Amino acid sequence: MKKGKKLYEGKAKIIYACSEKNYVIQHFKDDATAFNNQKKSIIEGKGILNNRISEHILTYLSQVGIKNHLVKRINMREQLIQHVNIIPIEFIVRNIATGSLTKRLGIEDGTVLDEPLIEYCLKDDGLGDPLISKEHIFTFKWATKKEIEKIDKQLHRINDFLVGLFRGVGIKLVDFKVEFGRLKNNNKNEIILADEISPDTCRLWDMDTEKKLDKDRFRKNLGNLIEAYQDVARRLGILHEQSNIRPLKFPKPKAVKLKKNK
Repeated sequence: MKKGKKLYEGKAKIIYACSEKNYVIQHFKDDATAFNNQKKSIIEGKGILNNRISEHILTYLSQVGIKNHLVKRINMREQLIQHVNIIPIEFIVRNIATGSLTKRLGIEDGTVLDEPLIEYCLKDDGLGDPLISKEHIFTFKWATKKEIEKIDKQLHRINDFLVGLFRGVGIKLVDFKVEFGRLKNNNKNEIILADEISPDTCRLWDMDTEKKLDKDRFRKNLGNLIEAYQDVARRLGILHEQSNIRPLKFPKPKAVKLKKNK
């Protein structure tokens, strides 16, 4: 697989063209950022862990019917993914109140929500990724009503799967952020899950101690970020060092054949 020119560089990943039409290469960086890039650092090994964890989760989401852009992991830092047109919205699903939600609304930190709460943010670093409503989305044509209805259903399915996945290894899924993209399929746009799912994009707390196992360790200067990400990877069975927690067992992922979009 020949890597081509850089197409896009974000805070945590770089997208490169590749020799396969309709596909690109996603490279995971070691950069850690917070507060709209006001706080930043390089944390060696973070990109490798996020690559492996995201591959693991997206593979099994695919097997339960959640279509996503992952084709296969190429190496320790890179994935081959389908080239999609990203919808400029960050979709946030919250199960427990924390972070910006508690600051905005004065909700007590750690409040368990009766139902998952979906929030939408405009994907624009220059504006600080502002919170938006569905009416904003439809008025400015960032997505159609049909697309948002489909995405909302997918978000609930993804949340149900992730809650069960992490609960099985002793972790609370507090909240997570995902993105979706449009994929041309037979001259029609198909909406599929994109970006990544990792401790960079999820809040994960140990079920017994509520120890933070996610990027909040960087945001709040708690330290030991790599150790926390390694803990998540071990519990999921990705790292095979000795662990007291038995990893979940899944069927082996099926081999993936590249398809050329018409």
